[in-house]
Amino acid sequence: MTIKDWPEGERPREKLLQAGVSVLSDAELLAVLLRVGSVGCSAVDNARSLLQHFGSLTAVMQASHADLTACKGMGDAAYSQFAVVLEIGRRVLLQQQQRVRIDSATDLLPMLYLQFAGETVEVLYAALLDSDNQLLKLLPISRGSLSHHTVYARELAKLALQHHAAAVILAHNHPSGSLQASQADKDTTEVLQAALQLLDIRLLDHLIVTPNAYLSIINSMGK
Repeated sequence: MTIKDWPEGERPREKLLQAGVSVLSDAELLAVLLRVGSVGCSAVDNARSLLQHFGSLTAVMQASHADLTACKGMGDAAYSQFAVVLEIGRRVLLQQQQRVRIDSATDLLPMLYLQFAGETVEVLYAALLDSDNQLLKLLPISRGSLSHHTVYARELAKLALQHHAAAVILAHNHPSGSLQASQADKDTTEVLQAALQLLDIRLLDHLIVTPNAYLSIINSMGK
């Protein structure tokens, strides 16, 4: 039986239109995205299989192309739909957070968790703030190991001047889940802090972010 054969009130799309998106289960939400099933399976059946395989809605949405397309009924179209929805969510949240006051680096964590979700390499972000600590932009500076200090300093200085930033908060992820600040992390923090000081721009903090925790490198260095 396909979804079209279900009672109208039980079809995910009809339920959404009648009662709102919040009433849908995780499987039903995915089914609306998938739209169609595969041979012998409805879209809801495929969605339930994905949730069982990956363990959660978050894990499904963040699955890599290879992992998702290895599942029955999943191809490039399904991966593209999930990736686009996740990216739209990220951008909407970032736009909603623009021009909000950042009283502490931890105020950025909800946005950072979204930005780092699913990343398998280190990514360095810079939050650019105005003189009232209002968030101007949250921008990526680099991908990969934090070892090319000069390149990062030049890029960060250019972006800070371009957006008239008065202060900066840095953050990067550790895909391994470790909260240990490496020597490269500390060296990069010192180099970027010195580069910003030459421009009379304050480096307020540098965070290491993992899925469940964070560490302030500057606090750990006693600065």
